[in-house]
Amino acid sequence: MSADAPPTLPVALDAVGGDHGAAPNVEGAVAAARSGLSILLVGDRVRLHAELGRHPGSGRLPLEVIDTPDVIGMDEHASDVRGRPQASINVATRLVKEGRASAVVSMGHSGATMASSLLTLGRLKGVDRPAILTHLPSKTGMVTVLDVGANADVKAAYLAQWAQLASIYLQVLEGQERPTVGLLSIGEEDHKGNALTLEAHALLRQLKSINFHGNVEGRDIFQGTTDIVVTDGFTGNIVLKLAEGEAKVLFGWVRDALNSSLSTKLGGLLVRGALRGIADRLDPSTYGASILLGVRGLSFIGHGSADARAVKNALLRADRAYQTRLVERLSSELAATMMPTPVSQAHP
Repeated sequence: MSADAPPTLPVALDAVGGDHGAAPNVEGAVAAARSGLSILLVGDRVRLHAELGRHPGSGRLPLEVIDTPDVIGMDEHASDVRGRPQASINVATRLVKEGRASAVVSMGHSGATMASSLLTLGRLKGVDRPAILTHLPSKTGMVTVLDVGANADVKAAYLAQWAQLASIYLQVLEGQERPTVGLLSIGEEDHKGNALTLEAHALLRQLKSINFHGNVEGRDIFQGTTDIVVTDGFTGNIVLKLAEGEAKVLFGWVRDALNSSLSTKLGGLLVRGALRGIADRLDPSTYGASILLGVRGLSFIGHGSADARAVKNALLRADRAYQTRLVERLSSELAATMMPTPVSQAHP
């Protein structure tokens, strides 16, 4: 290991969270472990060992079970994390805080994961509100969007901070130099938008540490007009769910059309490979989970309906973020480039 490489640490997985419980979490963890990744499976020991027993050879893999019988269900309140220290997500985030795990990954209750990460890990200096960052397929490859659900009500200063965080993230994790940033609005012109957008636009124009493109419209997201799109969490979550829902509907239409007659079925056989490639690009499990950007640690939040592929890819992506020292890079570069928060925008 080089002098600059971080110490080897396992990834902590909230292994009982999500719509389908332990099964896809354990299957995905086993797949990631087969590639050499060490993983801490956090959850009820009996359930987890029962699932591990379904995977031959799992006993020889770098998998360790951390027993905790409590889990915050998908229909419970995120605020429950405060009074349930032995809930699996709280135990998993503490493992990161204590330096026993490199990152936490959860397909469980997203609000509980955000709350636990914020309460346990805290915020990076200069960050008022962490944001959920995700990737969506675009004409040019992918576009990075934030916030997609952590903050429904925001201030302009938050959007400016997120633009800086996302720019550093893409530079570190994706090797993109000077990624372009767009502000989601109802028109490309600088004077278009509501009061929040107009104020955020002015702040983003002042930032020398980002490559600000200007306003972008909803259609620009999938055209790949910019590498990054910043917006409030309420709008961003709607964009995310709309994109996922529309992709499913469109593929349903294509499937129905290809099965409508014998000739279209034969044609479908000819284009099956190409369609499978498109489906892979649109599949949320490609990235596995979205990072909660701005906390003092690595926290990844996945879909409650995530399958084993999503879990595996989330674990591998979390480890990659750790190996590239993402949190340390964010902290140091924010300290050097972060625009001071105006008094009117200061976090109470």
